[in-house]
Amino acid sequence: MFVADLEIISMERIFKRKIYQQLLDWKQSENGRTAVLVEGARRIGKSTIVEHFAQQEYESYILIDFNKAGRETIALWDDLNNLDAIFIKLQQTYQVVLHKRKSVIIFDEVQNCPKARQAIKYLVQDGRYDYIETGSLISIRKNTKDITIPSEEDRITMFPMDFEEFRWAMGDTATFPLLRQQFEMRMSLGDAAARVKMRDIRLYMLVGGMPQAVNTYLDTNNLSLVDKTKRSIIKLYLEDFQKVDATGNAERLFKNIPAQLSGNASRYQPYTVIEQQTENKMAELLQELEQSKTVLFCHHCTDPNVGMSLNKDLRRYKLFLADTGLFVTLCFWDKRYTDNIIYNKLLSDKLEANLGYVYENLVAQILAAAGNELFYHTFPKDEKHNYEIDFLISKGNKICPIEVKSSGYRSHTSLDAFCEKYSSRIAERYLVYTKDLRFDTGTIYLPAYMVPII
Repeated sequence: MFVADLEIISMERIFKRKIYQQLLDWKQSENGRTAVLVEGARRIGKSTIVEHFAQQEYESYILIDFNKAGRETIALWDDLNNLDAIFIKLQQTYQVVLHKRKSVIIFDEVQNCPKARQAIKYLVQDGRYDYIETGSLISIRKNTKDITIPSEEDRITMFPMDFEEFRWAMGDTATFPLLRQQFEMRMSLGDAAARVKMRDIRLYMLVGGMPQAVNTYLDTNNLSLVDKTKRSIIKLYLEDFQKVDATGNAERLFKNIPAQLSGNASRYQPYTVIEQQTENKMAELLQELEQSKTVLFCHHCTDPNVGMSLNKDLRRYKLFLADTGLFVTLCFWDKRYTDNIIYNKLLSDKLEANLGYVYENLVAQILAAAGNELFYHTFPKDEKHNYEIDFLISKGNKICPIEVKSSGYRSHTSLDAFCEKYSSRIAERYLVYTKDLRFDTGTIYLPAYMVPII
């Protein structure tokens, strides 16, 4: 395992994260011409990976944690007329010697010091050092309304650990190279091996990709303790929503996501959760949710074709949680904790519940982490019913419809009807399900654990 791929989570454990390579690409291609902002939800490992990157790729670094920085450090950014004095004070405060073009300054939790973010323009122009920012964007927008956002700022969106990163954390580096080879060769694993891989993906669904939750699982192998960790993270998110919306409406919209998905509605219906909101206020609440990076918006595409963003219906959308592990815990939020009995039944696929919406959330997370904007499509079946395609992704100048099934995969009328209606636009058609890889009459029956391959 190359050191450039690693993220230290604790003194005892190292996690491998893909964003490291994105940071390396930025450093090598930009060479100080821009800063980079790593944005994402809280507790996904932004600060950890950025500091580790600085340790490995620079001769020295200063990390300014604006959650802890003193008044003098915060005040440095009010007056930028003497950058030499600012750099000297920083080196004295943090007892670090900076080297021209060989050092980086990290603005951690930059949303808590808007003037520091505004200063990026002049710091980059100065050219002596590199600059990396991290931030939880649920607070950034409100804290930067009165400053100039620097154009000299690249952005990288960070997500919770994806399934491949999760398998790396479990010590498994063989699965994904083999799955890619299997898919290219159109080769089935066999029922026994497929069941093992399905158990692996269900474990990921339960634990999720929050590093703290993964760490708890590896330390204890106790899913109840993992659930406790995830609940503490969700509570932090709810507290954040309270800070930006004291009415509690943003919190209610967030907590209602599992209920809306389990109801098989063709869209999220916010006015069934909160009433008497103006259209502008509702739009503001939804923007808070989206910018928190804790949720994923999947918009209805009115004309499914390449360039789906051009046909995005902003009034029609579904909401998913950005982390499938947090989603499972939120599904059981009415309980004080989710005990190991429920988790073990979920893990063995024996819980008596329709888990289709859990698999939908899983697929949403996987597709988003791979860089896809999320879209779905519905069209009339008869006067009272619609066909629905769960997800649409593009490949080249074609599109790929994806239908997700947790059971009953032999019937896929929506997928069939869609492919007949838009036959000239289809590259590949996928039915995501819980069994082995199979190809049949144009449909690729894709095990859930192979979704990252596409």
